[in-house]
Amino acid sequence: MEKSDIGLVGLAVMGANLALNIESKGFAISVYNRNTDVVKQFVEGVAAGKRVRGATSLEELVSQLASPRKIIILIRAGNPVDEIIGQLIPLLSPGDIIIDGGNTHFPDTVRRTAFVESHGLLYVGTGVSGGEEGALKGPSMMPGGSKAAWEHVKPIFQGISAKAPSDGIPCCDWVGPDGAGHFVKMVHNGIEYGDMQLICEAYHLMRDGLGMTAPEMSEVFAEWNKGELDSYLIQITRDILAFSDNGEAVVDKILDTAGQKGTGKWTAVTALDEGIPLTLIAEGVFARCLSAAKAERVNASKILSGPSGVKLDKATLIPAIRDALYASKLVSYAQGFALMRAASETNGWNLNYGSIAMMWRGGCIMRSAFLNDIKAAFDKKGDLANLLLDGHFKNAVDKAQAGWRLTCKSAIEAGIPAPAITAALSYYDGYRTEKLPANLLQAQRDYFGAHTYERIDAPAGKFFHTNWTGEGGAVTSRTYNA
Repeated sequence: MEKSDIGLVGLAVMGANLALNIESKGFAISVYNRNTDVVKQFVEGVAAGKRVRGATSLEELVSQLASPRKIIILIRAGNPVDEIIGQLIPLLSPGDIIIDGGNTHFPDTVRRTAFVESHGLLYVGTGVSGGEEGALKGPSMMPGGSKAAWEHVKPIFQGISAKAPSDGIPCCDWVGPDGAGHFVKMVHNGIEYGDMQLICEAYHLMRDGLGMTAPEMSEVFAEWNKGELDSYLIQITRDILAFSDNGEAVVDKILDTAGQKGTGKWTAVTALDEGIPLTLIAEGVFARCLSAAKAERVNASKILSGPSGVKLDKATLIPAIRDALYASKLVSYAQGFALMRAASETNGWNLNYGSIAMMWRGGCIMRSAFLNDIKAAFDKKGDLANLLLDGHFKNAVDKAQAGWRLTCKSAIEAGIPAPAITAALSYYDGYRTEKLPANLLQAQRDYFGAHTYERIDAPAGKFFHTNWTGEGGAVTSRTYNA
């Protein structure tokens, strides 16, 4: 009997769709699910007549695979993945490959890569972006782990991944060692959190500040999607705002409390660990947390007051919001790539940032027109410290800056929260400021905790302490950097 090219564990929506995608690209696949009734229904249902075989046990799954065996795990992240890995290892031979395609936290992938390799096997942790539609029609894939595995999984991964619309290049390439692939997927999701929050703030300003209806806003987003803001998220926002039920906009009927799966939080926590100011993305996470406090907000709305009677000019503000959205989006990417650069140095991953931008051009939620510009920026300067320093993006921010500032001013005057847009502007202003007020902060720390400080008239690395009250001593606290 013909051996399958690859196996898959987990037939929930993502697993089932990815299996169909793999088979449609000419690869034979064997599938297994803990509930074997699900396997039977899948093989005899949507996969009937295709090169898809079911297995009722992991042993049977492994026996059906060509060597080196390749098995994708698509189940709930966490302990279940460790359990499956533990069950697979005794069944596999040296050089076989275990692949985790779930939304795994990258430190787990670092740990698992070392563990699986210690048993003579290869391990791949790959980010898969695009949801169930992407899994079926072509996702963006970000694989990392055991480099020796890449030559074996590359034809399948690049065969099933999305292809960039401009040049047909697969939205999948090798990212780096151990947890690099899942790390890049995490940052992708963090930027996604920021992007979604920015769009929601633009919507909020138009809805409550300008009194626009959902259909009117849909027309605005449709126009924006024709230019530099062209992206999947702008496109679906256009469609959402246009969608009605019995003549009423469905979006107006949806409860304003947002959920999250944790990847945005992971991105913000990792930024704190790396000392990278990921302010916009963090605000995107916190905005969801605030939205969840619905009962508190309803009560507070009856007690706390804000400005009233503020008149905002639609003709002036709509293009300003567009500029603010674009400039803030650039900051979101700048912060995300700065985090990747820091983590790459910390972990020795040697990430290729231009290649990462190329992987996001199709299939994923993040796909947008200016990813080609990001690739061009890193092609010009591979060690670019911050995307805002690239000539193209510098000019774009210069052009958008007046509208960006007007949007922030209008939101504040009208009492409409715009935490991500204003955080983006504050980051930009902070990044371009030669001398920040941290000298006073260092003096405060030295005053109350003898934490010491450096001086501008002394060599770097030489620390001083002042006896500010005349009653302190010469003993200082340990010095460290945030």
